[in-house]
This record gives sequence, C-alpha cells and structure tokens, in this order.
Amino acid sequence: MFPPMSRAGAGNYARIYTVVRRIPRGRVATYGQVAELAGLPGHARQVGYALHALSEGSAVPWHRVLNARGGLSLRRDSGAEISQRLRLEREGVRFDAGGRVALERVRWRPSRGRGT
Repeated sequence: MFPPMSRAGAGNYARIYTVVRRIPRGRVATYGQVAELAGLPGHARQVGYALHALSEGSAVPWHRVLNARGGLSLRRDSGAEISQRLRLEREGVRFDAGGRVALERVRWRPSRGRGT
C-alpha cells in the first residue's frame, strides 16, 4: 500500500510532475533522475508513488519514466506495462530483446540548472 500524502508530499508531487512534463517525446528518464531534478535526491520511490497517483488520462507523460536498468517497472494495474511500452514505441523509443531501452542513447539530458 502507498503511504498517505501529506501537504509536503503534495508539494513534492507537484515538483515531480513539473520535471516529468519536461521530458521530451522520444526520450526517457529514470525514477532516480526525476527525483534528483525535482530536488529530492534519493527519493526515486516517491517518484513512483507520485506517478501512480496520477488520474487516468493525465497529461503528465508518466510513460517516459523507467527504472535504472532502462526497463519498465511492474504496475499494479494489469496491462499498464504494455500501454507504457506501446506509448514509448510510438515516440520512436526502441526496446531490446530483454525489454530494456539503451539509456545511453535515449536518456533525457536537460540543460544544467533547469531541473524544475
């Protein structure tokens, strides 16, 4: 189960969503990278909680966030991984036979000093 969200947590979620909205089409970021850019180093799990809390149909491009190995993280909702992969493939992101992307090629590298 996910921890209840405090007022501070809501502010952190907003910072996380701001970062995720900046990830361009065809690029990905890791949970840890998003946490760092949101000013929450070491809180990759909180990024996962924040993305899980998004409502269906949200404009936040949650599908562009992958785990540190370049793979899809398991979701509680059946089929969400397939949806995430299809969205990324439509943006030109390619997966290898192991279901991972080459982070060295498609990882988003924002300009320094522009994390949020």
